[in-house]
Amino acid sequence: MSPTDVMPDTRCPDSHTLMLLAERLPGLLFQLHRSEDGHLHFPYLVGSGTRLLDVAPEQLAEDATPALQRLDETDYPRMMASIERSVRWQTPIMGKFRLTTQDGQSRWIAVRAQPEQVESGVLWHGMMLDISEQVAEEDRLRQLSDTDPLTGLANRRKLLKRLDEEISLSNRHAIPLSLMMLDLDHFKHINDTWGHLQGDDVLASLARHARDLLREEDLMARLGGEEFALVLPLTPRGNAERLAERLRRHIADHDFGIGPGNVTASIGIAEHRVGDARDVLLERADENLYAAKRGGRNQVISSR
Repeated sequence: MSPTDVMPDTRCPDSHTLMLLAERLPGLLFQLHRSEDGHLHFPYLVGSGTRLLDVAPEQLAEDATPALQRLDETDYPRMMASIERSVRWQTPIMGKFRLTTQDGQSRWIAVRAQPEQVESGVLWHGMMLDISEQVAEEDRLRQLSDTDPLTGLANRRKLLKRLDEEISLSNRHAIPLSLMMLDLDHFKHINDTWGHLQGDDVLASLARHARDLLREEDLMARLGGEEFALVLPLTPRGNAERLAERLRRHIADHDFGIGPGNVTASIGIAEHRVGDARDVLLERADENLYAAKRGGRNQVISSR
């Protein structure tokens, strides 16, 4: 069955109908021309997406520069490189980029255009679609997949991915890296005495206060229950120990809604050794954590 078989009138749509269809697209249809000297302009541009550009189509028909200048500064060179590859190899232009609107908003645009070699240069026939809502939803789902819902910290999945990245850097360049494992002491007693809702409040509060002590490049994750891990890039063992002591004292002195001294933490630290795999580093930090537990809790144990 052809596409027009389901239409009540199988005649080709007229230009007015095509214009109405294009205006209902969340984007635009276009032709982009590149002359032999590299000049770019849009001979044809139609659709609701033209409003994102806030530039008269008549102006863009002469010069595409005002539209290209709306590209995010990191996306502009990628788009120009894609155009150059398309000219050289006659391959389609495809990808997504950010466009800054007149009022300063950033919109994600997907583009697909097929090149045609013409006597005056290269002519692309293509479509741009506003995919900002799709990108936002993808970001939301990605955030959910990487985030612990109670504390807002990274989860185990994100921690392991980041740890692999940092270990790779440490192995290649011999830069320091430390891993800290933190476990709240007697947390079952907190839940049994003050209730699980109060226990959840303690975990969420701990996450907020710990983040205030960390650098932007550090990553704190909740591994599950009352156990946390901190990835500390560019941090030798001595610096990690000092941070751990500040964190331990802060936890012990804080009220957490149940009175100071009722929440304490045991902490184990391991500094990455060049050549060690991720599981080796995790095991060493975990061993030090449980050494702190066996040694009386509310203390920091570390090793190289």
